[in-house]
Amino acid sequence: MPKLYEYFGLIFLFYSQEHEPIHVHGKYQNKESKAEIIFENGKFKEILIRDVPGKEPLDPQNIKKFKKVVSLY
Repeated sequence: MPKLYEYFGLIFLFYSQEHEPIHVHGKYQNKESKAEIIFENGKFKEILIRDVPGKEPLDPQNIKKFKKVVSLY
């Protein structure tokens, strides 16, 4: 799993050979969520934060940081 970025201990990564929609995972300690980057007709529409099956989701403070960084980059 290649690490893309790290922000105050929040690690941004992706897994190769994974499914659509395009998304990036955010991991902090043993918690993990993913941000789905939604496009409609080839144009950016929104970012949806989802739980990762089998993992405890990020806490609200880290979800806020996660979504902000994904939105910026």
